Amino acid sequence: MCKRLLLTLEENVFNLHQTLLKKQWQPDPYQAFYVRDPKLRHIHKASVRDRVLYHAVFRVLYPIFDPLFIHDSYSCRLGKGTHAGVQRLEQYLRKASRNYTQPYYALKCDVKKFFDSISHTTLLRLIQKRIYDTETIALIRQIIRSFQKTPGCGLPLGNVTSQLFANIYLNELDQFVKHRLKISYYLRYCDDFIILDSEPSMLITLIPIIRSFLFDSLQLTLHPKKISIRKISTGIDFLGYVVLPHYQVVRTSTRKRIFRKLSASDMRVRKASVDSYIGITTHAKGYLIKQRILEICAVNN
Repeated sequence: MCKRLLLTLEENVFNLHQTLLKKQWQPDPYQAFYVRDPKLRHIHKASVRDRVLYHAVFRVLYPIFDPLFIHDSYSCRLGKGTHAGVQRLEQYLRKASRNYTQPYYALKCDVKKFFDSISHTTLLRLIQKRIYDTETIALIRQIIRSFQKTPGCGLPLGNVTSQLFANIYLNELDQFVKHRLKISYYLRYCDDFIILDSEPSMLITLIPIIRSFLFDSLQLTLHPKKISIRKISTGIDFLGYVVLPHYQVVRTSTRKRIFRKLSASDMRVRKASVDSYIGITTHAKGYLIKQRILEICAVNN
């Protein structure tokens, strides 16, 4: 059975290779479904054959584009996950406020419907700044155009290439903020970004400037309900944690979601999830949360 399966996989890979050589590859339809993570997301999963291709394309493009990204871009990059982003924010907060002895403020923004709004034409133009081979560009164009939310716009959340393409796209914003606006304390995770400054008036001034750049250069808009300026001493909510002076806590909504999922799941799911949930608490002041997780598991076993 295993030998037959391996032979089938090998045959499919060779068939894909031949199809690409003959320039006959066409993307299969996506399988659409919803997940709650924590908000409801519409996922589009490619076929197994196409996922193999997308991973191969990702592995070629990643080392070309990743060195171009700023240090403080923390989404879908090696060694730069959520915990690295939260740790970097905590370092910035301490440094900027001189260990929380000086008042400082944080501007938080979110791009509205980011993946749905990515322009295929603009994305291809950005990729072509580094990829010159016409056949490679033709393949990338097919991958990008294999999905659209509205005519000429949108990337599927289920593709590994989408994560890289998103960083290529928003690297334009990163470079603008860091090198044109000369902002020292800036970090981004996917379409969420934070800017720190000692003057809230300065942060207010930046909002229309960034809004105009996003719209004019990337055809994106800021989410009007997700723009906030907070004093850092009250805590900065970022990537599932709230960073407070000298410590971090797990976001209230994250904590409630953990308890809810553990209480509702069966034993097999709980065993698979509990280590992950406890791992979340190790990056914050989370002793009581950890104890509650263990209590829920003990009661339901």
